[in-house]
Amino acid sequence: MAALPTSLVAFAMALLPYAQLVLSAPALLFERQSAAVPEFVTKYAPVIWLDSKDAYFPSDIGAQLANTKPQINFVDVAVPNTLTLDNLDQLNANDGANVYLTSVADVTTDPAWLEGVKPNADGKTEGAVSCAVIVNDHGAGNVDAFYMHFYANNWGGRILGQNVGRHVGDWEHIMVRFKDGNPTALWYSQHAFGQAFTYDAVEKQGVRPVGYSSNGSHAIWSNTGTHDHTIPGLDLPQGPLEDTTDQGTLWDPLLSAYFYSYNADTKAFAAYDDSYPLAWLNYIGRWGDEEYPDSDPRQNKIFGIDASAEFVGGPTGPIDKQLNRSNVCPTRDGSICVVRPVLPP
Repeated sequence: MAALPTSLVAFAMALLPYAQLVLSAPALLFERQSAAVPEFVTKYAPVIWLDSKDAYFPSDIGAQLANTKPQINFVDVAVPNTLTLDNLDQLNANDGANVYLTSVADVTTDPAWLEGVKPNADGKTEGAVSCAVIVNDHGAGNVDAFYMHFYANNWGGRILGQNVGRHVGDWEHIMVRFKDGNPTALWYSQHAFGQAFTYDAVEKQGVRPVGYSSNGSHAIWSNTGTHDHTIPGLDLPQGPLEDTTDQGTLWDPLLSAYFYSYNADTKAFAAYDDSYPLAWLNYIGRWGDEEYPDSDPRQNKIFGIDASAEFVGGPTGPIDKQLNRSNVCPTRDGSICVVRPVLPP
């Protein structure tokens, strides 16, 4: 997901007295996997509770291409072929880091494709591949598995009655670290940072860790309730920048997923099954619209403050999620990696 601008934290603190941001099992089945996928990667794969109030569900990764067009500075980028997950990386040659997959329809009309696919009774997003599992084997029994979750839309949150931080396209993830096939720690992505826990600390269904996707923003938390993220990496019970989570709909991302390995030495991805598209993982651009300028009537800002923009730019994809980490936490300036042995109250 695209993180809220750091200046928004100061803005929210100033409004603390009167502002509130409202971001706001069934049997778990696994129908298909390649024998090459490490067994422990599927055995200990996380399951996700979607918030009962969230109107935007996990989405088909490829469908994002069918409903968007590549642009740089709101000008169409010419491509020789229709974009698919098998050739999306061709955009890298066109100043790829500045390419935005821009919605063809006006997102303020809430086109149906932004809603995603609600998981069925088995927890599957029927007809929508909404997860990519990426395995990085560091050697000597050390393996990191990234469970990447995709949503077509991030609703952001509300402050003083206005949406803040909304963007098209949303990538979230849980990373599970393994030693000799046993899970030892997890990383939950949240806005500008996230949280790490020991495997023993987290809630589970059987042996599978549980995550909670917050209403609107889809940040992944370790339990239900209200989560203030004014200070990245902290989970406080209340504050100016709040997410909410509950046990709404249970989603099992494995039931509609692609599986890949990642070689950190060559920075190359490989598909565990030849039927899985591969080129899209190398795409370095953004998965949604560029932040709308002030001249765009869809853009709104509280008191004209840039940090309170209703619409912000879409996120980068899995390639930009630090797939080769030393610590469980990604590297971030000024931060330390704390692996918590207990969940927050």
